[in-house]
Amino acid sequence: MSITPSSKRQQVEARLVAVAQECFAQHGYAGVSVDDIAASAGVSKQSLLYYFASKELLYRRVFNDVLDTWVQNLSELADPRLTPREALERYVTQKLQFSFDNPTGSRLFAQEIMAQAPMCAADIKAKLVPAFRAESALLEQWMERGEVRRVPVPHLLFTLWAMTQTYADFAWQTRMLLGKKKLNTADFAQARDMILRMVEGALGLPDAPSAAAPPRKKRVARI
Repeated sequence: MSITPSSKRQQVEARLVAVAQECFAQHGYAGVSVDDIAASAGVSKQSLLYYFASKELLYRRVFNDVLDTWVQNLSELADPRLTPREALERYVTQKLQFSFDNPTGSRLFAQEIMAQAPMCAADIKAKLVPAFRAESALLEQWMERGEVRRVPVPHLLFTLWAMTQTYADFAWQTRMLLGKKKLNTADFAQARDMILRMVEGALGLPDAPSAAAPPRKKRVARI
């Protein structure tokens, strides 16, 4: 089967975006040049600029790919068909999986936020705010119906994000303290179980056996 020009372009762009994500996550936007990214990708600067006309456009593409995945994970909570326990288990699993599978993406996201979103504030507001409101509304519905204990919803979500993202954003510290070069499926299972116990306890959900699901991927990403 021959590769069409459009599919070839998509493949090349995906490769450049993946390399750029690593570079931006490691050195920050200001610490990376187009030449650096091109060299890491094994292409000429001219070739990179053919696909992305500037470093800013490349960065925004990289960041929005990460943001879209983040927002998609947030939508796991806002599913009215699920019970609170089912929704929370899926939500924690997806958020934790994001940290395990895509640590550079999580760190890139964190860097942009900590810098007051100098490059992508409009994108973040346009995509993150609706998702945040949807999941907040669902949590409020659970509380109104008495399905979970009433807690400050925004701070519950902020706490969930912090607990799951730490395995990417503070990966070196986590590995150092555990005495490991990389985390494995057992670490994923233990982290997931611990987070779920804390959240379910805060919301007053009765204890239930937690079958800690392994990551979807066989290989745990570098974190």
